[in-house]
Amino acid sequence: MGNNYYHQYLNAVIEIAKDAGEAIMKVYETDFDVKNKSDNSPLTQADLAAHDLIVNALNQLTPEIPVLSEESDDIDASVRNAWQLYWLIDPLDGTREFVKRNGEFTVNIALIDKHSPIMGVVYAPATDLLYFASAGHGAFKQIKNHAASPIHTRAFNIEKLIVAGSRSHSDHQVQRFLNNIHVATGAVPELISMGSSLKICLVAQGSADVYPRLGPTSEWDTAAAHCVLKEAGGDIVNEAGHTLRYNTKQSLLNPSFFATVQKSFNWSEFL
Repeated sequence: MGNNYYHQYLNAVIEIAKDAGEAIMKVYETDFDVKNKSDNSPLTQADLAAHDLIVNALNQLTPEIPVLSEESDDIDASVRNAWQLYWLIDPLDGTREFVKRNGEFTVNIALIDKHSPIMGVVYAPATDLLYFASAGHGAFKQIKNHAASPIHTRAFNIEKLIVAGSRSHSDHQVQRFLNNIHVATGAVPELISMGSSLKICLVAQGSADVYPRLGPTSEWDTAAAHCVLKEAGGDIVNEAGHTLRYNTKQSLLNPSFFATVQKSFNWSEFL
């Protein structure tokens, strides 16, 4: 995999994600009213501004590679499923986080090759936090203007388990998962909360062992962080323990999954 031709585009994609983040922050910093659920809500403005910027920039960078995003999901599955290589983007992941103004929202850009992410950029503009990876080249984290540093998943120890959970979706299923682990191991797992795809990045950087996602997500929510996690030594697996794959079916929804350092572990027995 070290021979990743597309690695040459990584720095350009990072710049695109940062530019999109800047466009989002212009809206985020205005005094917007969250109750406005209309099509012209600040959320929608930020989302569309970032979307247009990313799509235009990617079309310039790689005119021959199609782009799939939340805004363009009306492309017929028969057309889309035939793509071997395509960009998969979420211009604003963590809409609840944006609305709550807690800063935990991201710009996600991934390059998918044969149903697998081979490049991923996750950028949180509110904190100027960047995660990026490309297949065969490792995973990195960069905070503001500091040098990027390599990240890796942590050593797995079931007795010192840290579980990443959603700020917006903390539900009884996750509580039951934690409780079942406690019953089975006697250990009390620690829960850390975070918004958007940053939860997957917490696993990638060694801050958590597993992020169980037991509700619906879309493929653009996970693809970029999935590449980061894979390059950091982990993976995202479904309940049967198989790696999540992209653009294989009519729907763009992911199954329930575990983003984890230990993909051979049978997480679903604790559901």
